[in-house]
Amino acid sequence: MRKKKLLVEMRKISKSFDGFWALRSVDFKVGYGEVVALVGDNGAGKSTLIKILTGVYLPDEGEIYIEGKKVKFSSPAEARSMGIETVHQRLGLVAPMSVTENFFLGKEITKRVGPLRILDKKKMNEIAKNVLNDIGIRIASPEKRVVSTLSGGEQQAVSIGRCIYFGVKLAVLDEPTASLSLAETQKVLESIRGMKKRGLSVIFISHNLSHVWPVADRLVVLEHGIKVGDFGKNDTSSEEISKLIMGKVEE
Repeated sequence: MRKKKLLVEMRKISKSFDGFWALRSVDFKVGYGEVVALVGDNGAGKSTLIKILTGVYLPDEGEIYIEGKKVKFSSPAEARSMGIETVHQRLGLVAPMSVTENFFLGKEITKRVGPLRILDKKKMNEIAKNVLNDIGIRIASPEKRVVSTLSGGEQQAVSIGRCIYFGVKLAVLDEPTASLSLAETQKVLESIRGMKKRGLSVIFISHNLSHVWPVADRLVVLEHGIKVGDFGKNDTSSEEISKLIMGKVEE
């Protein structure tokens, strides 16, 4: 069977709040194994669009298709059931627990010992270590390393690694490099490259163009709820995208 070209297609999405249009007839798509940067200044509509895609909001108008199938998500759980996972700025990790415990939180692997089933800690440690290694983050003993001792970039990598291992098709990264140092930002970008290498699709939401540019295949620009740009990276320049974000494109 021929593989569909698009993982996600959102058509003519509109959303208003108390008479204010947060989004107006926005088209948005994500291909298989594609990293799409969703950029724009604060208030551009980025978060609203993604909350519609991930089931937080229902659109007032428009349609959503996942792998060619029309869907209507009424909760984030429904979006997750179709392989869409959001990695938030606050990560959702449990600080006092180890990397391995966080990696498998709620999805622990067990093995049978006599009449009992117990945690297969060795297997979980090996998987966590290997997945993180594959995306460029090396943690020698994930079963011992407590998450609170990790850097911001390493914590992001744990959340991203979970997405990879548990079969997420589309990872939505919500400002993953906000408040990170240059070195930590590079770790997150390396993780995103690792996701793409494994065939996952990524939406990278940011208002910082310098962070998304190194890894993006395509850039979508929103301004005041309207899509004002949609370019393959090879078909544009960072200067042109910056002008769009700032609303300074010449007529």
